[in-house]
Amino acid sequence: MEPSQLILARRYSLLGHDVRSLARQAKTGELRRIRQGVYVRAVEWDVLKSWERYPLLVHAAAATLQSNTVFCRQSSAAIWGIPLLGRQTLVHACTFDGAGGRSRAGVRRHYVQRAYLRSEEVSGLLVTDRIRTSLDLAAYESFGQAMVVLDHILKPDKTRPLAAVSRDELENALEPSSQGSNGTAVYSGAAVRRIRAALAFADPASGSPGESLSRALMHQLGFQVPLLQTVVRDVNGLVAYCDFEWPGAGLVGEFDGLVKYRKAEYLSGRTPSETVIDEKRREDRIRATGRRVIRWTWAELVDSHRFSAFLASAGVPRAHRFWTDAAK
Repeated sequence: MEPSQLILARRYSLLGHDVRSLARQAKTGELRRIRQGVYVRAVEWDVLKSWERYPLLVHAAAATLQSNTVFCRQSSAAIWGIPLLGRQTLVHACTFDGAGGRSRAGVRRHYVQRAYLRSEEVSGLLVTDRIRTSLDLAAYESFGQAMVVLDHILKPDKTRPLAAVSRDELENALEPSSQGSNGTAVYSGAAVRRIRAALAFADPASGSPGESLSRALMHQLGFQVPLLQTVVRDVNGLVAYCDFEWPGAGLVGEFDGLVKYRKAEYLSGRTPSETVIDEKRREDRIRATGRRVIRWTWAELVDSHRFSAFLASAGVPRAHRFWTDAAK
C-alpha cells in the first residue's frame, strides 16, 4: 500500500465531498481510521503486517501536522527501511523548543539542537539521516534493537540501492556532535558508551534481524558468541552456509524466520513444501559431518528466559563473562 492511497478528510472536503461519509464508511467497516482525519480502505489495511502499517502511520502524521516536521528514531528508521523490533504505534518527531519527551495525538517529540540536526528527504518526508537515526536507536533503545539496526546499516541494503555505512562514519559522527552550540551534550556519556559498546559488537555478516537479535541475546544471557555464516563442506563439496556455529561444541545454529517458506525470492521457483524438503536434506548433510543442528524461531526470542533455557538445553557453551540484563 502506497502513501498516496491515504484518504485525507481535509482533501476530501476540498474536492466537494461530504467528510461525514468517511466516518460512516469507517463505522460500517469499509474504511479504517488510522489517525484523526486520515482513513484507508479496510481491504488494503487489514492484509498488511505491523511493520508495513507503521510507515503509513508516519505519512499520515506528516499529512496532518500543521508545520514541516523532521521525523526521527523509529519513524525515521521505518522510512529508511531500517528494521525495527516489536509493533510500533507512536510516531517520533524532532522538536527544537526544549519540550522533548511529550506525546500528543500519537506523536512523541524529541529535543534536537537545530545546529546539529542531520536530515534528508526520503519518500517525500524529512527524516534524520541514516547515521543519526542509527545512533539515536543505539543510544536510547535496547541492545537487541541496536544490533538489528547496526548490523543492517553496516552492509549494503538489499531492498534499496543504499551503500553500507562504515564504522568510522558512525564513530566520527559521535565526535563533532559531542558538544552542541550551547555547550550541552547531544548524547550523554552513558549514551555514548552504549553506542560504542553496540558498535563494537555489531557484525554485518548477520543475515537477518532475527539473527542479529539472537546474537545480542546470546551475548547478554552469557552464552559464547558464535561464528557467523560459516561454510560446511563434505566429500561432495559445499553443504551449507550456516547462520551460527560453535566449532568447539560441534554445534550449528539456524534461525528460522519462516520467510524462506513464503517469499518468492527465497523459494527460487520452488513450492513451500519443496523448500521444506530441501532444508531437511541440507540439515541431514550437516549432521553427517558430525555436527549437531539446532533451530529456533521468533517464538523463542520474544522471551529471553525461554531462549536462555533453549540454548542451555541445546548445549550452547557458556562464555567466561556474561551480562544479566537481557530483558533490558
